[in-house]
Amino acid sequence: MYPDHPEGAPCWADARLPDVEAGKRFYGDLFGWTFDEGAGAERGYYTAAYSHDLAVAALAPGGRGWTVHFAVRDAYAAAERTVAAGGYLLSGPFPGGTMATVALAAGPDGSVFGLWQAGSHQGFERAGAPGAVCRAELWTPEAALSDAFYAAVLGYPRAPVGGSDLHTWRAASPAGAAPAVPGAGRRRVPQWPARFLVQFGSADLAGNCAEAVRLGGHVRVAPHRTPYGHIAVLADDQGTDFVLLGPVR
Repeated sequence: MYPDHPEGAPCWADARLPDVEAGKRFYGDLFGWTFDEGAGAERGYYTAAYSHDLAVAALAPGGRGWTVHFAVRDAYAAAERTVAAGGYLLSGPFPGGTMATVALAAGPDGSVFGLWQAGSHQGFERAGAPGAVCRAELWTPEAALSDAFYAAVLGYPRAPVGGSDLHTWRAASPAGAAPAVPGAGRRRVPQWPARFLVQFGSADLAGNCAEAVRLGGHVRVAPHRTPYGHIAVLADDQGTDFVLLGPVR
């Protein structure tokens, strides 16, 4: 049984890549992930990734890059809130059999995200650890607009207009929730288009950066300190951006 994720928490992440086999080699070598045989055409050749035999993410063919999905109790109601708050739906909601009901949406700032109403697949089995998702952060030039939108859709406390450049969104954690629920937040970055960056844990940030480069990736933003750890922005060997998050030392 998958752990329960509180409403509004990041609960799953997947990457749409031009070459899934290349993605398996890159992330398999970088994080030590293993992969299942992948679903067939009926489920878009969706391939689950595992760390320590626990589900951490998935890869599928396409070209959108990493998407973070947020836990919702009712995907249809969350989709209605998305539109009412000024966002729009890219696909769904549609039921994925007994596994989950999902939708892909975008905010008024252009940031793309998923809505995930769990069925038998409730999301991450492993999170908040090296090689697993630790945090999802929205980088946006329009902080006040983004804060108001995600407060309306996911129930996060609304940040004050003109607040700090780095703001943490906190989902309520009910009793019995997963012990390591990934965090979420927003960073005001004037020079970047609005988008979510998925942050994976790293026990050796410098070593992982060097390994990513050896595997054909690139370091877009060198490691630097933040209030919750050291981060580096990387791209894999197909140009898909992601973040490594290491401990404060």
